[in-house]
Amino acid sequence: MRTARRFETERDSPRLVRRRSDDRIELWTETVGELPPAYGEGWMERDGRAFRRFEPARSKLSAGIVAGWTGPLPRPDERWLYLGAASGTTATHVADLVGPGGRVYAVERSLRPFARLLATSARWPNLLPILGDARAPEGYADLVPEVDGLYADIAQPDQVDIVRANAALLLGGDGAAIVVALKTASMGREQSAVRHRDSAETRLADGVDLVPGVRLEPFHRGHYLIGGTVRSAGARPPRPVSRPRAMSRGPRRR
Repeated sequence: MRTARRFETERDSPRLVRRRSDDRIELWTETVGELPPAYGEGWMERDGRAFRRFEPARSKLSAGIVAGWTGPLPRPDERWLYLGAASGTTATHVADLVGPGGRVYAVERSLRPFARLLATSARWPNLLPILGDARAPEGYADLVPEVDGLYADIAQPDQVDIVRANAALLLGGDGAAIVVALKTASMGREQSAVRHRDSAETRLADGVDLVPGVRLEPFHRGHYLIGGTVRSAGARPPRPVSRPRAMSRGPRRR
């Protein structure tokens, strides 16, 4: 969808659009939910369709897309497992992206944000909250069918191991997606953020074709978006991800 106002459908994700305004890029998702806003985000209507602004300062997935993420994104009619859904800020946008025919299984272990997530899910019928600990996926495995994608935003030292355990149990086969909002500060201070990212990607690369990770500053300090797609068991491992020098530095924080 392209118009004179430069309102553009995002690649491979037809329910995600960009609106270019001067030197800014705005992201919007075609919403499945109903007003009021989930977290104060803007809404608009266009050609009979309702859209919500996808704020990079509030969502690491949005920040990654703005930063140039070339990896997988949720698509219509897919099922996604969301680890660390909190109160649902990004989870509602993932629910928008998979559309009314898709499902988002949103896992959160803390009661207070889960209560807000539960209330929000009343207005996003394809968002299914699960009170559970992502470290123990067997505890909710009966509630989650095989999924097409896994998104994780869990600030734990072993966050990649948690992702791998959930993927092994619940993620589909070839071509299934893994996207991780990696918080390097949670992985210890004995290494730099870049080394933590490299270490995480090395552990994640077993069976996954990685795309270049992107740094999420200035929106989220010390975070990267990493991941890729599940590789066929018989396929040859890819070459290491190459990175332009500028990517490792990233933009300065506001």
